[in-house]
Amino acid sequence: MANLIIDIGNTALKAAWADGVTLGKTFRYQGERTMDFILSITAKEKPEVMVVSTVREMTKRNENLLRQECSHLIMMDSRNRSVSEHNGIPAYLSPDRAASIIAARYLFKGSPVTIFDCGTILTTDYLDSEGNYEGGSISPGCMTRFKSVNRYSNRSLPLLLEMPEETEEKSTSLEDSIKSGIISGIMFEIRGRMDSHPENICVFTGGDAIYFVKRLKNSIFVVCNLVLMGLALVADRYE
Repeated sequence: MANLIIDIGNTALKAAWADGVTLGKTFRYQGERTMDFILSITAKEKPEVMVVSTVREMTKRNENLLRQECSHLIMMDSRNRSVSEHNGIPAYLSPDRAASIIAARYLFKGSPVTIFDCGTILTTDYLDSEGNYEGGSISPGCMTRFKSVNRYSNRSLPLLLEMPEETEEKSTSLEDSIKSGIISGIMFEIRGRMDSHPENICVFTGGDAIYFVKRLKNSIFVVCNLVLMGLALVADRYE
């Protein structure tokens, strides 16, 4: 039997079948009925190990339902920090960040790494050449910033929901000014963190990763399924 790995984030659920650290068929779901979606996957095939990383609260009832769908269930959430502790990762880090760190250690063993996760939240994590966690940062992601500008201006500023292809430093319209300010701000943040650790390998993941990587000239790795790869490693090591 293959393993099933699931990452429940702020915006969407991503899942994949995994054979060791090799990812197979992947799934994506954006909605409120996450348990129904997971059960629709396991209805066709029961996994040996199921690893669930979630930033949302999961009830004990739902956790027990998942235990019935597999031989072994590993939960990574606010109540279950054993995976992080076993891997020397601070307990305050969210489970998806912990999974990214586990994957980066595996992919870039022996090298210092900076991990950028560009999603609902923009996180940065630093590893030294021995894989030790050196710290990180959290700031709003791109679409979160667009929504905040609209909400906290009492909607006097427009809500923009599309990432611009190009931005101008000196914009001549209200919408272009918002786009320029937000995109340029994120780019300054990313470049500043890259410049502060020039010796590090830079790894980008998350839904907006490719968008920002295209705007950088540095040699960069994009691993879109970095979190899922980390969860696959957790499942494989359990076996």
